[in-house]
Amino acid sequence: MSLSTDVRLLALAQSFRTTLRHAVYLSRSMDSDGELTTMQMSTLSMAAEEPLRVSRVAANLGIRVPSATEQIIKLEQAGLVLRQPDPTDSRGVLVQLTDKGRAAWEAASRRRNERVAALLDQLDEDERATLAAALPIIEKLNHTA
Repeated sequence: MSLSTDVRLLALAQSFRTTLRHAVYLSRSMDSDGELTTMQMSTLSMAAEEPLRVSRVAANLGIRVPSATEQIIKLEQAGLVLRQPDPTDSRGVLVQLTDKGRAAWEAASRRRNERVAALLDQLDEDERATLAAALPIIEKLNHTA
């Protein structure tokens, strides 16, 4: 890589990071009037696909395992998740949604989707097409990080 490429790549990296940070702020603001905090919603979203180890929840949230455990216990007390031993590793604990947890996650997801759709409605067709074209690239970056 040449110095000029490095400079352009670094500038793109900075711009991308700034945009991601603002997207996180936007996402968090969507939870301000809901019953679930942003962290709780993130935890439910992770466990919605499949049971997930507490250590993975912590890593995805960027927090330590004891902090993740504390969050998960609150969700468990609310009847939104279950904790159970990992059948593949007796030291591990899996987190999975209860029916109540899935219903809460789905309702919060619908609210978020409606808010984002309202934002997307402010874009013209070309801007929406550009955004749609960028999503697979962002997804690819998500899976390589």
